[in-house]
Amino acid sequence: MSDTPRSILVLTVSDSIHAGEREDKAGTLAAAALVAHGWEVQRAQAPDELDAIRAALEQHIGTVDVIYTGQLFAARTHPPLAIGGAPFMFRDFNHWKAYVNSPLYADLADGYFKKGGNKPIAVTYYGVRHMTANKAINKPEDMKGLKVRVPDAPLYTMFPRGVSANPTPIAFAEVYLALQNGTVDAQENPLPTIEAKKFYEVQSHINLTGHITEMLMTIVAGGVWNKLSDADKKSFEAIFKEAGAKATDEIVTSENKLVEEFVTKYKKTVVKTDRKPFQAALT
Repeated sequence: MSDTPRSILVLTVSDSIHAGEREDKAGTLAAAALVAHGWEVQRAQAPDELDAIRAALEQHIGTVDVIYTGQLFAARTHPPLAIGGAPFMFRDFNHWKAYVNSPLYADLADGYFKKGGNKPIAVTYYGVRHMTANKAINKPEDMKGLKVRVPDAPLYTMFPRGVSANPTPIAFAEVYLALQNGTVDAQENPLPTIEAKKFYEVQSHINLTGHITEMLMTIVAGGVWNKLSDADKKSFEAIFKEAGAKATDEIVTSENKLVEEFVTKYKKTVVKTDRKPFQAALT
């Protein structure tokens, strides 16, 4: 082991994009492995999603050592990364997996590192985003005029704008109430998030639009990365990649299970939306 500092502060950002419980799962697995390798790990809970992102990413991570964040927010530092979060970019999970294991993604991650000095070392699949509403969404016309809560990043607004809906950025913590009181008509998130945040309580239909495939990037602060020995760098990458892979497997299992459980357990209407007309509307 090297004589580099053995204390790591891992930032947990609680937002639908930045992971909520799935990020927490990946972070928990990684933290346990780091401790086993002799590191002291502290967990930090960000009080506000956007403040945390701006402070941590746009200000070069700052006081934390490792952060989990969505690709579209990392793209504020290196815009080409946004390609992975574009609507209908991937056919399915295997297509996404091929992308994150490709030379293309490796080049994009390296571009991020070179631009900001912070090192992406792992990814975690976050799930496919689907639309909930109090109506069935079978064709683009069904979304016309619908007020849809989206995260505050440009590519998240592309899908609703492309089908004549009204994208409405609202803080993640306020989404349930916004749906309940009618401030917005719909929201979009992966199925595990829809269940965890109980959005099904205030929405009658789960529409499987599958319009964006979401992932989290694990990023190490440049100041920390540069102080690590080569051996510790390899250890860090191995630990966080293994944690991300385990969390990914759990999310895929959860997504598959929830398609049926929203019908049988929560008594919701699940609409298996044909994606092709929506894809055509965006071209």
